[in-house]
Amino acid sequence: MLWQVIDTGERVASVVLLTALSPVLIFSAAALAISSRRSPMIAHRRVGWGGEELWMLKLRTMWGPADQSRSSSWVEYVDQEPDYLQKDPADLRVGNWFARFCRRHSIDEIPQLWHVICGDMALIGPRPMTPNEIRVHYGSDANEVLRVKPGIAGLWQTSGRNRLTYPERRAMDLRFVRKRTLRMYLRIALRTIPEIWSGANSW
Repeated sequence: MLWQVIDTGERVASVVLLTALSPVLIFSAAALAISSRRSPMIAHRRVGWGGEELWMLKLRTMWGPADQSRSSSWVEYVDQEPDYLQKDPADLRVGNWFARFCRRHSIDEIPQLWHVICGDMALIGPRPMTPNEIRVHYGSDANEVLRVKPGIAGLWQTSGRNRLTYPERRAMDLRFVRKRTLRMYLRIALRTIPEIWSGANSW
C-alpha cells in the first residue's frame, strides 16, 4: 500500500517537475540540436520493469565530428549496446562544453520524467540497464533487480556514482530491492538534489 501511494505521488511530482523544468529542457534541446545538427533527443533500448523493453529518453550529449548524418525527427532511436562499461570524463564523443555541463548536472535526464508519468519508471530506483549489462554484470540477480521499476536516481548514484565498480553497483541495487524502506527512499531523494547541483562523481 505504501509503495502504491509513493508511485502515485511520484507521478504527480513528475508532472510538476517536468512543467517547472520545461524552459530548461526546451533551451537545452534547442542548443544541443543546433550544436549537433541532429535530433535533440535519443532513446536508448533498456530492460525495464519486469524485463519489459524500455526506450529510455535522454537529451543528446554525444556526437562525433565525423558523423555527418542528419535526422528530421525530435528523437533518434539507438538500438546498439554502448561500447564502454563506465563513463569516461575524457570521452571525445561528448559534443562540447554545454553537452558536458548537461551530463554533469543530469540535465540530459530530464526527459525521463515522462517515463515516470507514464508509469514505466520511478523517481527513485535502480538505473535502467542494457541487456549486455544485465547479462555480464547481474547474472542470476537480474530478475530480482527487475522486480521494481527502474529509477531516475538510485542508491549507487548517491553513494559514489561513476567512482563505483559494477559489482558495487549491483550490490547497491540488490540492497535497495531487498531492504527498501521509506527511510531509505527519502534519504536517496534528499541526497539526489545536492548531487545534481554539484555534479559530484558525474561526467
